[in-house]
Amino acid sequence: MTQQRVRMQAGRAEDGLGPTSDIGSRLRALYGAVQDEGVPNQLLDLLEKLDNAEQAQSQAAKSAPRDGE
Repeated sequence: MTQQRVRMQAGRAEDGLGPTSDIGSRLRALYGAVQDEGVPNQLLDLLEKLDNAEQAQSQAAKSAPRDGE
């Protein structure tokens, strides 16, 4: 390797932003905590209402007479 590449790689290892750095560890812990959180009931209720509205709209579109028929 050239001396420049060796310096660049050494600089990356020492800059504190590697995958094993304190920042990386904290980000992984935060991401894991967010993944473990449940979906709030209010959001689930809203999603169910949206699904029901979409189904009703789809059924109404299927049963409505089309122009020219």
